[in-house]
Amino acid sequence: MTRNPRITFIGAGSTVFMKNIIGDILQRPALSSATVALMDINPERLAESEVVAGKLVSTLGASAKVETYDNQKKALEGADFVVVAFQIGGFEPCTVTDFEVPKTYGLRQTIADTLGIGGIMRGLRTVPHLWSICEDMLEVCPNAIMLQYVNPMAINTWAIAEKYPTIKQVGLCHSVQGTAWELARDLDIPVEEIRYRAAGINHMAFYLNFEHRQPDGSFKNLYPELLKGYREGRFPKPSHWNPRCPNKVRYEMLTRLGYFVTESSEHFAEYTPYFIKEGREDLIEKFGIPLDEYPKRCVEQIERWKTEAEELKNSPTIEIKQSHEYASEIVNSVWTGQPSVIYGNIRNNGCITSLPANCAAEVPCLVDANGIQPTYIGELPPQLTALIRTNINVQELTVKALLTENREHIYHAAMMDPHTAAELDLDQIWALTDDLLKAHGEWLPAWARG
Repeated sequence: MTRNPRITFIGAGSTVFMKNIIGDILQRPALSSATVALMDINPERLAESEVVAGKLVSTLGASAKVETYDNQKKALEGADFVVVAFQIGGFEPCTVTDFEVPKTYGLRQTIADTLGIGGIMRGLRTVPHLWSICEDMLEVCPNAIMLQYVNPMAINTWAIAEKYPTIKQVGLCHSVQGTAWELARDLDIPVEEIRYRAAGINHMAFYLNFEHRQPDGSFKNLYPELLKGYREGRFPKPSHWNPRCPNKVRYEMLTRLGYFVTESSEHFAEYTPYFIKEGREDLIEKFGIPLDEYPKRCVEQIERWKTEAEELKNSPTIEIKQSHEYASEIVNSVWTGQPSVIYGNIRNNGCITSLPANCAAEVPCLVDANGIQPTYIGELPPQLTALIRTNINVQELTVKALLTENREHIYHAAMMDPHTAAELDLDQIWALTDDLLKAHGEWLPAWARG
C-alpha cells in the first residue's frame, strides 16, 4: 500500500495497555509510519498517554504520527483499525457496586465482569457505548476493523453483530495463549513445542487437542500427563500471575469433562454452580477460590499502573517488549497480507455447529488481506456444549434485553445464571436485580434504570 494505516484507540487513557498495544504495532516495519489517534474522555490521562506514545515513537526511531482527541467521531475519521479498551463506570463506583450489593444477599463472586449478575450489569453499561462507536464508524470509517478488548466480551460481540452486522469486528482476549503458557510451565515443556486447537465461547473455550511435538515430528496427547500430575498433587504449580489463585478448579473440571478450559479458575468458579456455595467453606478452601478477587486486583493494578505510567512519563526512553496480545498481528496481516492465525470472538455463523448460529464464538481465525476469517470447528463434545449453553443462555437474554429495551429480560438473564440460581431463590434474584439497577442509576441506559 502506498499510504500508512490509521489506528484509532478509544479508551487511550489506559496508558499502560495503550503502550503495550501501540508498542507492539510500531515494532512492525510495515506499521512503523502509522498515524495513531488516541481518544479518551479524561484529559489528564489522555495527555499522559500522548507523552508515552511520543516516547514510544522516539525510542523505536519510528516515523509514526500521534494525534489526540476528546471527540470520538473525529478520532475515528478515516480509521483503518479501531482498538477499543474502556470500562464504563470504572472500578468505583460500578465494579464495587457489582460486588457489594450481591454480598448483601449472600451471593459472593470472584471476578464478576463476564457472566453472573455482575457480568449482566457490566453488559448493560457497556454495550450502548460500543453501539455509539459503531454508529460513528458507519459514518466516518465504515470499512475499519474494530479490535474489541472490553468485557463482557461475548455479550459485547453478540450485541454488536446483532445491531450492526456490517461492522467488521473481533473480540480479543489472551486466555487461550495465556493458558497454553501456564500448562507448558506445569509440564516443563517449552510452549513453542505445544500444538493446540481450542473452541467455545470467550472465557469458556476448551482445548480440543493439546499435544507435544516429538523429535520424530509426531504429536503426543498431553491430557494423560495433566490428569496424572493433578491426581498426584504435582499440578497445578504455584501461580506466577497471582498467588491467591492456585488454579485447582480447572484441573478438577478436566477430571470431570476430559478437556481443559482456557480461562482462569477464579473465573470458572463463578461460571458454574459447583464451587461457591453458602455454608461450604470447605469448597472454598479445597479449591483455593479467591472470593472478591477482582476488586483486590483492581486496587493493585490501579496502583501498579499509576506507578508505571508515572515512570513512563518521566523516563526519556521506554523499554519496549512484545506483548502477547493479538492486535498487532491482526493489523499487520490485514495491512500486508502476511497470514497469521489468532483466536478471536466473532458471530458463530455455523463455525461451531452445536452452538447457536448467532452467539459469539471463540475459534481459530485466519487473518490476511481479506480480513479475519473464522475456521470451521463442527460439533463440540456434548458435555462441553451443554456447559457452554448454560452461559450462552445468560448472554442471549442480556443481549435481548438491550436490543428490545425490555427490562424483564434482565431478570430472566439473572434467573438463568448458573451461580446465581444455585445460591438465591427467585424472590432474592428479583430483589437483587432491582437493587443493582437502582444502584447503577445513570450508568445504565434510561430504559433499564431502577
